[in-house]
Amino acid sequence: MIMTFFKNSGDFFKYLMTGILALAAGQNVYGQTPSRLTTDLLEYTDRVFIDGYPSGMALEELGGAVERYQLAAVRNTKPNFGWVVEGAQNNTLQTAYRIMVASSKELLAKNEADMWDSKRVSSDNSVCVAYEGQPLQPSTVYYWKVKTWDNYGKESAFSPAKSFVTAKELDGGTARYPLQITDETPSIIKYFDKCTFVDFGKATWGGLKIRLSTDKEGDTATVHLSEKTKDGRLDRKPGGSIRYSQYRLPLMRGTHTYILKIRTDKRNTSIHNASGVIPMLMPEYIGEVCPFRCCEIEHGGEKLNIEDLVRTTVNYPFNDEASAFHSSDSVLNKVWALCKHSLRATTVTGTYIDGDRERIPYEREALISQLGQYCVEGGYAIARHSHEHLITHPTWPTEWVVQSVWMAWNDCLHTGNSASLQKYYNDLKAKSLIGLRDKRGLVSTRTGLKTEKFLQSIHFKGAADNFHDIVDWPHTGILGLGKNEGGEIDGFIFTDYNTVVNAYHYLGLCLLSNIAERLGKEDEKTEFARLAQETKTAFNKAFFDTKQKRYRDGIGTDHCSLHANMFALAFGLTPEKQVANVLEFIRSREMACSISGALILMDALYKYNEADYAFKLLSSTGERSWYNAIRMGATMTIEAWDNKYKPNLDWNQSAGSVPAYLITRRLMGIEPLEPGFGKIRIKPQPSTLRSAEILTPTIRGDIRVSFNNIPSEKFDMQVEIPANTVAEVWLPRLSAKARLTVDGVESKGTVDGKFIKVNIGSGKHGLNYEL
Repeated sequence: MIMTFFKNSGDFFKYLMTGILALAAGQNVYGQTPSRLTTDLLEYTDRVFIDGYPSGMALEELGGAVERYQLAAVRNTKPNFGWVVEGAQNNTLQTAYRIMVASSKELLAKNEADMWDSKRVSSDNSVCVAYEGQPLQPSTVYYWKVKTWDNYGKESAFSPAKSFVTAKELDGGTARYPLQITDETPSIIKYFDKCTFVDFGKATWGGLKIRLSTDKEGDTATVHLSEKTKDGRLDRKPGGSIRYSQYRLPLMRGTHTYILKIRTDKRNTSIHNASGVIPMLMPEYIGEVCPFRCCEIEHGGEKLNIEDLVRTTVNYPFNDEASAFHSSDSVLNKVWALCKHSLRATTVTGTYIDGDRERIPYEREALISQLGQYCVEGGYAIARHSHEHLITHPTWPTEWVVQSVWMAWNDCLHTGNSASLQKYYNDLKAKSLIGLRDKRGLVSTRTGLKTEKFLQSIHFKGAADNFHDIVDWPHTGILGLGKNEGGEIDGFIFTDYNTVVNAYHYLGLCLLSNIAERLGKEDEKTEFARLAQETKTAFNKAFFDTKQKRYRDGIGTDHCSLHANMFALAFGLTPEKQVANVLEFIRSREMACSISGALILMDALYKYNEADYAFKLLSSTGERSWYNAIRMGATMTIEAWDNKYKPNLDWNQSAGSVPAYLITRRLMGIEPLEPGFGKIRIKPQPSTLRSAEILTPTIRGDIRVSFNNIPSEKFDMQVEIPANTVAEVWLPRLSAKARLTVDGVESKGTVDGKFIKVNIGSGKHGLNYEL
């Protein structure tokens, strides 16, 4: 019978021999099955939680559940499907796909798709294929699978079926996972007089379960929680806003497990007066939490065992195995670990927040969390949800409103999905501050344009007087770098027209041009590009001091701060002939910015290949360094460089987690060149770092990069690129006598400034460059 599928025995023999030779070469005749299927950016749409704990319940069992369960329900009538293309051979690209969606897994198992069968579609799209089938119904479970074809002519088998459930209301919102609880036991336990000290090693948000025994009616225990240790004990007077709390726990006769009821705090449950926004409250199925690292239990001298205490840690689901980093620099390794843990812990509300003091989403922390989470875990849904929340709930700093445009473009760049851009396009235009723009192309909040109509266009809910420029944070009241100046703004002088906010306006216009192009709005793309150029010209005319050869803080002042210059340089406003002068001034100011403002400083340095100075700052152990948080005893990143720069700083803010992004995107140089990582750039700037290796996730699969570096002599590099992508690999340039080989074959590469560049496809590749 099999012969009937072939025209003659020669065709059959040719097919058979092709398969035998492929198998002998270690290849699969068929393409590898697609993996990591996602629906609206979520991979685990079939996961059901019971009060924060993952369960074994399947979606089809929900109708008979008596438990209070939580899940990630798809909220779109036309969700987007994605998958990771697997390729056993280098340079594998997808050429076609077929998706089948059914209302039951039995139908799908028989290759029957009553909802949608895309048939074979010639396309390399594997990250955001929109559903085009029969209308989806609310509160309904669906099943789907996908197969692919590649450029080697291989057809894969269908993937295992993946299920998802639709929400009660298909309102087009961004689906996200429910919060997750993880039970953790202590890493250290010590006994003191009538007291047991327990250290969990790192601070997280959560609660506490304790097993205690007593034979006395009316007995009590006292429980202390703190983010800080001191001299091997819990610090009961940590100072500032470092968290400490004490609880009295009434006991019942016998042995029982008690759940400590965490008190609510008015600071993080009340409306914020300046911006009129409401803090993120904990859901009922989780209850109130607080951040703590350690506890002490006083109970008549009873010595508790490790198994008697459990911290119920709460966070948005996080894959610890998604990323890894190690280098020859021990400081860098510790800073990476600190940032990765912080990015996980600070997702405690399911929306990026500013820390425990207010628990409010701010654009500053959301941007830093978004950039960092893309590098260490993915987290595309929580990142999208957070930035969409801020579009309609902005905070008070003028500059931070523009960060919504930045976050929107980051979302598209990392996911390849334009749905959010389309939905919020008009809002994003307003967020560029175009309503504050004068005839020259400059913006200001002091020239009568901050009208009620403008504030409504950006959804600002606070009083008009509360909406104003910030430059950096803290912006008042704290000493600057070595000077008697307010805040972390390097003595910035505010005028009617300020340099930093206008740099942000320029960035917003440039990104809107990209967004318009992505949405197929060619006329608007051209118009935003024109407006950006107009602003760039006006910006340099108004703010660049030709005598000092640097940027002034604003019109009407001769003062030049680090901020005026680092923002101009990072956002691409500085004319090429002035870059060296601006860089010289920036280096002279050292770290005269905040722990979050350093994102801009470091971006500017790496953008202009100032790797040596950038690495010095990144790996510093000085007071104004990311390592200083570790020296202080913090186990999450903090809000400012040190307590003395902000006495009420949080020890639990993502604002200090910038190095997770810097190490991945700048030091190791891994970044998308096209939306959805269709094209990747790997451009390490190691300076004197001798070796490093990293694993980082992307929407198309994992990227691995490692290098060994002997400056000016040798640079060896290993890369692993996911299938269905291509990459540019840039190596630090050696002398003209150096020899470059790629996978053992000599290559000339392309010289580009301080680098030599080669183009490669997916798979594992070795690059060797040496004298």
